[in-house]
Amino acid sequence: MIPARLQSKDYLGAALLILMGCAVAFIGRSYRMGSLTDMGAGFIPTVLGILVVAVGLLIGLTAGPALETTRVVPHGHGPRAFELRAWGFILAGIAAFVLLGTFGGFVPASFACVFICALGDRQNSLRDAFLLACLLVTAGYFIFHWGLNLQFDAFKWG
Repeated sequence: MIPARLQSKDYLGAALLILMGCAVAFIGRSYRMGSLTDMGAGFIPTVLGILVVAVGLLIGLTAGPALETTRVVPHGHGPRAFELRAWGFILAGIAAFVLLGTFGGFVPASFACVFICALGDRQNSLRDAFLLACLLVTAGYFIFHWGLNLQFDAFKWG
């Protein structure tokens, strides 16, 4: 039996992050590590696994106890209600990314994905979704295309 103070979703999330981070770091160690200047195939997975463990530990250390609430909510509007709208927009955003990534390039695919997925949140307006998409596409372009010099088509016509 799990003590009541440890039944918070934060503790469960922290435990899952720690478990996944340990698994990724453990599997990554089976590949060549290399060094910072000559990274092997296992370097990035191992480092990311360790960082995920650290994030899980931080979440677990800062998590509070589960709160008991007696609030009455209408049917279908509770914290565990299935959000068909959100799932629909997220799946549509992924589909748009795949289609536009194939035929339109990075910028249109990323913009469409972020814009459509942001509409899944009832609190976002069209303006908010548009601004978020513009900011993330701009940041992604500068980070990946210009900063990391990755070779991808920003725009692909035809």
